[in-house]
Amino acid sequence: MYRPLLACALVGSLLLAACGGNSATTQQTTVVGTAAATIQAAATTNGPAASETIVTTGVAATTAPQTTQATTDTGIMTTTAPQNTAAATSITASGAQTTQPATGAAPATNLLRWSNEGISELPSIDPAKPGDSQAVTVISLVFGGLVRFDDQLKVQPDGAESWTTSPDGKVFTFKIRPNLKFADGTPVTAQDFAYSFNRALTPNTQSFAAPFQLSHIVGASDVASGKAKTASGILVVDPQTLEITLDSPLAYFLSLLTYPSTFVTPQKLVDTGTNWTDHAYGTGPFRVKEWKHNQEITLEPNPSYWRGTVGITINMPFIQDSQTAYQLYQTNKLDIMGAGQNGVPSANIPDVKGKPDYQQTAALATRFIGFNNKKAPFDKEQVRRAFALATDRKTIAEQVLGGNAEASSRILPKGMPAADLPIQGLDFDPTKAKSELQAAGVDPASLQVTLTYGQEGENDRVAQALQSIWGKNLGVTVNLQPLELATFSKNLDTTTLTPEQGLQFYLSIWGADYPDPQNFLSQQLQTESPNNNGHYSNTQFDQLTKQADTLGAQNQYDQRMKLYNQAEQIAVNGVGWLPLYNPYTNGLIRPTVKGLKLTGQGLIAPDWTKVTVSP
Repeated sequence: MYRPLLACALVGSLLLAACGGNSATTQQTTVVGTAAATIQAAATTNGPAASETIVTTGVAATTAPQTTQATTDTGIMTTTAPQNTAAATSITASGAQTTQPATGAAPATNLLRWSNEGISELPSIDPAKPGDSQAVTVISLVFGGLVRFDDQLKVQPDGAESWTTSPDGKVFTFKIRPNLKFADGTPVTAQDFAYSFNRALTPNTQSFAAPFQLSHIVGASDVASGKAKTASGILVVDPQTLEITLDSPLAYFLSLLTYPSTFVTPQKLVDTGTNWTDHAYGTGPFRVKEWKHNQEITLEPNPSYWRGTVGITINMPFIQDSQTAYQLYQTNKLDIMGAGQNGVPSANIPDVKGKPDYQQTAALATRFIGFNNKKAPFDKEQVRRAFALATDRKTIAEQVLGGNAEASSRILPKGMPAADLPIQGLDFDPTKAKSELQAAGVDPASLQVTLTYGQEGENDRVAQALQSIWGKNLGVTVNLQPLELATFSKNLDTTTLTPEQGLQFYLSIWGADYPDPQNFLSQQLQTESPNNNGHYSNTQFDQLTKQADTLGAQNQYDQRMKLYNQAEQIAVNGVGWLPLYNPYTNGLIRPTVKGLKLTGQGLIAPDWTKVTVSP
């Protein structure tokens, strides 16, 4: 999940954020840089079978510079942030009261220094309303749900020690773990989970994702609309038993429950007021020790964690720029950098590739161009197709990104179920691209468009490359509008809610909340989905994905994947997204850190009680 990618709930992945930060423009700019110069010269995760019982085995009982915001007459927010002129040594990378020595002295053995790259602040760590993948990382360390993913991205018990499903696949009955407690020592019951589900749905919570994600729970729409306080399909059978009834079978339901909007939240903490997240705790392996806003967050072990004793403390500085994080790692001020949405800067990969602390794997993510289908000129499908056909993805992946991504003309990333079924993409063809533009009645010489993007990772280089590619192959003028990531996210919200005041088109990314095509197709491009920022709409696409979403039986798997494949082809033809490439997730993890595994959804600890940091 990435929220400016909204999304990508990379559960268990790395946190990304900013300390200082790159300046964001307050006006549209035409940029030609190094990237432009370069241009010139899996297996599915299935829930349990009907009436099958899943049971776990025995388990041991420095202040950032201020930014200024302004809203233009089009409704688009801009942010001006001071240039990051501070030296790397000015960024505190430990949770201790004393300042880290400039020489990069080794930290205490129980402290994990893990950079959170790409943002200047966490938008929220309320499980009901995570703002981006960086926030989801922290949420997933502090809170927990009924189930979780293991390092093979398979669903495993978490707060529920077991569950059963009815023969029709509509009723899930969860047995709450008897030793489950919040970090303050309070026992957790089925009522706490019911409260948390209903809280995520209620309008006052203002959850972005929950009303759509949980819409198939019977009665959820009544809570989301304010007609009811509790969903009739969420039943507390007894203190240790929670029953959830769906309106139709959902093959991805258990995977959906790994997303934060279903995590259990202590009501008495929430009721203390709006700042309750500053000292948040749940059932996860950690609790918030200190949150220095716009700077860092420190997490200490949850003394009541159901799996046992966690032996480390995590300090996460918010670092806007991946290059800064890389330099901090090289000077021994971080134990982990990259390994999430923003990895090792591509220019530095040759220096670290092959070393024991460099890790890389294919990400379940797609970097893409989104179009505002409600705003000219991209309200015309032919114009969108022209830009797609004019895009040289191979050059971007291999030259601009130095081979740290794989070019792709489809929506589903490799390793995702249904991604093994063929798609005919809109591959690079400048001649056809010009024909599509001509058929749309558009004079390229007079066409000026603005591409907006959040400043993180390699986005500047990719945007500059696209500017050059489209200028060369279509003869159009592309202005670039780089924004600080949080501001970009807010502008995506504007595009969703009031498209006539929104962005024209934008560079974004979606990483899997859970490994199922529903998360990429239905959740992103169905007409009524709140994640459909660009307002793509196709009746046949909606029909196919909705049918696929409700085929939950194991013997319907192949049929379900074929329906998603047909829907993906429709969205590719109509350019619901313009896919660019599937990035690799990479990062630097010191060999002294044990117990973490890099997956397609970021870093995951199979068991936090076994994670160690040695000298």
